[in-house]
Order: sequence, then structure tokens, then C-alpha cells
Amino acid sequence: MDRVVKYFGLAFLIALFSFQAIASEADVAHEAEEEFNVSEMIMHHVKDAHEWHLWGPEHGGTTIYLPVILKTKDGIKTFSSSHFYHGEIIHDGENHYFKGEGPAEGLAMFHEKIYELDSKGKLHFENGHVHGNVKPIDFSITKNVTSLFIGSFIIFMMMFSCARYYKRNGAVAPKGLAKFMEPLIVFVQDEIAKSHINEKNYKRFVPYLLTIFFFIWINNLLGLIPIFPGSANLTGNITITLFLATLTLILTLVNGNKNYWSHIFAPPGVPKALLPIMIPIEIVGIFTKPFALMIRLFANITAGHIVILALISLIFINKHEAWGALSVPMALFISVLELLVAALQAYLFALLSALFIGAAVEEAHH
Repeated sequence: MDRVVKYFGLAFLIALFSFQAIASEADVAHEAEEEFNVSEMIMHHVKDAHEWHLWGPEHGGTTIYLPVILKTKDGIKTFSSSHFYHGEIIHDGENHYFKGEGPAEGLAMFHEKIYELDSKGKLHFENGHVHGNVKPIDFSITKNVTSLFIGSFIIFMMMFSCARYYKRNGAVAPKGLAKFMEPLIVFVQDEIAKSHINEKNYKRFVPYLLTIFFFIWINNLLGLIPIFPGSANLTGNITITLFLATLTLILTLVNGNKNYWSHIFAPPGVPKALLPIMIPIEIVGIFTKPFALMIRLFANITAGHIVILALISLIFINKHEAWGALSVPMALFISVLELLVAALQAYLFALLSALFIGAAVEEAHH
């Protein structure tokens, strides 16, 4: 029975990622009729959006239109993004944008960024970028924000289910979801937190490390699912990785003890003549560590999506279906490899966060 379940799981996995490749092909097929632009197609898929396209032609198929919330010179405006995508498409040389209608009148969307139109109802461009038009403050519930809510809800339900199981059954051998979650939680606690933060302090940082581990892992997996509620590139968004890295930086600075700060402003064994050089280097090092965290997660997740889309694009670049025999298996292989990357990046982010925090709370050796 176990063998049947494993084979079924493998078949489901292959079918799932095969569908991802097919879905990517379908999204770009209509563009190939004119002139296929690889970079434009890839950026369209990895960037954030004000809609969640499910299937069918772009901006014309089955789509979830997300709420737009703007702070303009006329006050707060809220409406559906369909008022952009169903509006008039304006072509200005090589640039084209959506002109809002109804509640979105006086606004335009260019590459998923919203601008106010000038007195003549136009956007002005300079070197392919909007120039001179006011950009309102955007609080919209975009695709990545929606994915953030979905991922957070899934994590909450997983943790709540485990907590309810142990509250109901006590300290017994876990079953169901708890059986899957317990080894992961113990691994983060013992192999990440306890191993890299001293015995006295590690327990108070376990909740944070568990949160970032499961947040990154679950959202990485959601990004690999080609259909709703997946396909968003949340952890490949630099804003998200910046926020996560900033949390680690804040925890490191707030919990830094006397020993930590003495190593920053008075590195042991360094001659006093070199302190004016070493102190600035140490201060810069405080910020380069979380910066590396941010870039590592952003680059690895985004690169995975780009490679898969680039492989699928070979079919349309060469304009022959036969290339599918090469590109689809390769894209399938990379997609399966991304499962490992999804877990590995979550592990590395939690591990390095524990290392940085551990260095901040480490006691002086006598």
C-alpha cells in the first residue's frame, strides 16, 4: 500500500509540473503570433500584478481582478482592477498602457504601475519610462499580497491543527499532520536554534525561527504550483526578502549584549592604531549580513522561475513544436529541483538568522 501511495505521489508531482510547463506555453502562445519577446514574457510572470490570471487569453480569460486602493490628490480611491484591464489600450510608439474607465477614470496602468493622467488624458514617456506623471500612493491588494494572506492562513491552520491535537491527546505519538510537523519543528529547535544560539537564550528565538522557516518554505512551494492559489512569486519579491532580513537585523541589534558590541567597537587583538579602520568595517558588516540574506533568497527563487520560463520559451523562439521534446523535460527537471531549493532556502535563511542572533547573545569567554 505504501508503495502505491509513493507511486501515486510521484505521478501527481510529474503531472503537476508538466501542467506548469503547459500553462506557461499557453500564456505566451498568443504573443508568438506577433513578435515573441522573451524578456517581456518572463518579467510579466515573475513580477507582481493587480490581477490573478487563471486560464485563457491574457486579460480576456478567466481572471480574478484584485482590489485597487490608491491615495491620490483627490483622496482615497478604491475599485476593481478590471476597470484598467477592461479599459482602452493606448499605444504610444513602443509603449502601451491601460487607460482606466469608470472609477479609474483619470488613471492609467503601465507595467502594473499606476499613474495619474495629465490634463490632456495622456502618459508621457522618456526612454521607455513614464516621465512627468504623478504616481499615487498604492495600497492595492496585489497578487503577491493575496498570496501572502493565503500562505499565512495555511501556516496558521497547520500550527493550530497541531496545537489542538496535542491539547486533546497529550504527549503521545503524533498522527496525521502532527506526525509530519513534529520532526520539522524539533529539527528547527534543536539543529538550528539550539545548535547556534547558547543554551540560556535559544528558546526565546525558536518562535521567530519557526515562523520564518515555515513562511519561506510554504510560500516557496505555493510559487511552484501553476494554478490558483499558487503561481505567485512572493519570496522572489525583493520587498518581502528585505522585510524578513530587516526582522533578523532588528533582533540581532536589540538583543546584542555587551560582549557583542565590544567586538564591534573594540575588536580584541587589534592594535589601537588600526581601530579607525576596523570599526567602520565592523559596522558595515552588521548590515552586509542581512543584505546577503535578502539577496540570496530573492535571487535563488527568482532565478528558478526565470530558468523554467526561458526553457519553455525555446519553443516560441525557434517557432517549432519539436523543441517541446527538449524544453518541456528540462523545465520539468528544473521544476522538481526547485522543490529542493524551496526547502533549502528556508533552511539557510533560518540557519543564518540563528547564527547572527547567536553571535549577538554569545557570552564572553573567560
